[in-house]
Amino acid sequence: MTEIDEDFWDNRYKSQNTGWDIGKISTPLKTYFDQLTDKSLKILIPGGGNSYEAEYLFNQGFKNVFVIDISLTALSNLQKRIPKFPKNQLIHSNFFELNDSFDLIIEQTFFCAIPPKQRSNYALKTSELLKSKGKLVGLLFNVPLYDDRPPFGGNKDEYCFCFKPYFKIEIIELSYNSILSRKNHELFIKFIKK
Repeated sequence: MTEIDEDFWDNRYKSQNTGWDIGKISTPLKTYFDQLTDKSLKILIPGGGNSYEAEYLFNQGFKNVFVIDISLTALSNLQKRIPKFPKNQLIHSNFFELNDSFDLIIEQTFFCAIPPKQRSNYALKTSELLKSKGKLVGLLFNVPLYDDRPPFGGNKDEYCFCFKPYFKIEIIELSYNSILSRKNHELFIKFIKK
């Protein structure tokens, strides 16, 4: 298996080898964000990459948005696009080493970048980072994809097994408003910390 470390991801961003990056916020997440009314929510986007989600939220008045990524290039790309985005809310670190607490964690192509053997660690860590009744919301691929490199796919049963120890599964269903290339290939999730 390819070594999936900081250099791996930073080189992907430097070479713009980012096939998962659609260049804008995804429709399912935009639709979800548009119904949020509490602009004070403390939001984390792990493995945020170029993070069009953070850009959208910030431009909509959510000023308590944090992005963590192991790639400094990805975070720099976001800072260049949104110079007013607070630098202290762009965290260059490993998600699994973060210590903080959030109301909402957004999942957008980070989970599929994690080797499957680490998925239970992700479920535990998101639970630890969320405040009481905090939410994990986003998208998970609903296709097998690759075994030896990201993106690693999966399915509803696998995800439920992984997250149920820590979360109430409120929604896990095919996303009705995915972009065309991901139609019928991703699940919209809304999990509430137990």
